[in-house]
Amino acid sequence: MHASDLSFVIPTYRLRDVGETVEQYDEHFWRNGHAPKIVVFDDSSPVAQEKYYPILEQTRTHADLYYVGPKEKEQFTAYISHRLRDKRLDGLVKNLFRPSYGGNRNFTLMYTLGGLVVSSDDDMRPYALVEHGRESLTDGEVSRGRLHRTGQNGYTRKSFDIVGAFLDVLGKTAAEVPDNYEKGDLLIDTAMDLETNATKGMSRENSLLLERGTVEPGAVVKMAQTFRSGTNDVDALDFAELFLANEDQVDPDELNELYVLVNFRPAVTNKNWRMDCGVAGYDNTAGLPPFFPTRLRFEDYIYRLWVQQPGIAAAHVDAAQNHTKSNYMRNPVAAEIFNEEVANLLKRKIKDSVSRVDELGIAFDYDGHVTAEDAKGILDKVATMYARAIDAADRAATPQRADALKLFAANLQKAFYAFEPDFFQQNLLRIVDDVVTVIKGSIELWPTLVEICYFQKDRRGLPQIKVANQRKS
Repeated sequence: MHASDLSFVIPTYRLRDVGETVEQYDEHFWRNGHAPKIVVFDDSSPVAQEKYYPILEQTRTHADLYYVGPKEKEQFTAYISHRLRDKRLDGLVKNLFRPSYGGNRNFTLMYTLGGLVVSSDDDMRPYALVEHGRESLTDGEVSRGRLHRTGQNGYTRKSFDIVGAFLDVLGKTAAEVPDNYEKGDLLIDTAMDLETNATKGMSRENSLLLERGTVEPGAVVKMAQTFRSGTNDVDALDFAELFLANEDQVDPDELNELYVLVNFRPAVTNKNWRMDCGVAGYDNTAGLPPFFPTRLRFEDYIYRLWVQQPGIAAAHVDAAQNHTKSNYMRNPVAAEIFNEEVANLLKRKIKDSVSRVDELGIAFDYDGHVTAEDAKGILDKVATMYARAIDAADRAATPQRADALKLFAANLQKAFYAFEPDFFQQNLLRIVDDVVTVIKGSIELWPTLVEICYFQKDRRGLPQIKVANQRKS
């Protein structure tokens, strides 16, 4: 495959800021001899689109720039509904493509059917933070990184050929990937739970370790990702831990620590529990599964389950990108902790009940039931953090720090229904049941939508705008 067969997509809900992302990636691609088509998939409201779209038109790029916003998405879903000819399915279509982390990515899957696609979030940048003295990795170690205080010396920005790295592996068999790739069954993060990717507790350093295993030579790399620096997989609980530990910090959303890579090497694996769709690439030539339609931020978990089937492999490529973590339009930390805890519960339930994996999806038997023990496990963990925040407020050195800690504690209490066990379990059951019902129905419908869109994309194309921005010579 060549770069001309590849699309670069940027899913966003922050149209105001995405122009900078477009220009930086376009310039990076050009300097490395590539000019892939760039498509911005925008989840903004029509009002925000009207306000900020002119900023996108002011960008300067070497490559063609396209835009899929609220109007184009409405035209797309209307076409799908028309082809289905069943109003009872409109709700599932709406959920699959609603404004959300996963819904926006489902648009990218439909628009790139038949080719390769690389996706980066709007707060990613085409360089990585790497320590000056790159240490050698140990046997079986694929990467190592550690936290640095913001502004601390000892690391620099380093750029890698991102498109070239993805083209080395996407759509190729394990036997065809470059010889410098390690091969094994899966990667284990020393700081994360394997199957949920939830933090094991605040850690200032971590490694990815390759668990040995045979990768079939004919297994096709259907998804891949770069390594990531900046705020690499920092859970909301980790952010809260950093906030509690820094006695000078008064804003829990403020990032005072940066994840810096020490060293890394590429690898191909049978499984990929470390899937990071913010810096991912996919072989979408024959279609892919949908991202889970949910607002709980575990939409990409389906890929960690789907990739485990025979004949499919995943890769960490020989490149890295940086996450800048924009706080613009983000939920408070307490709300993110709630989402993560519910998502981790669902991950475990779904994983333990998978009954089928096929070309375009999975099936699972979990029915949405939540036990008192499930609810108690979550509440006990968060209630402990709440008590620590109250204790830290009593010992705070300044009124500003005390007020910030009390506000954080109050937000936790509100997000988790005042830690009342019965009330929390009741609401948790309602949320989980709704999510499971929608996910199951959407996965069943997805193959039909892929067939519809494959035909329409080749025949007339899907609704999009070519941005009338200035082209660099």
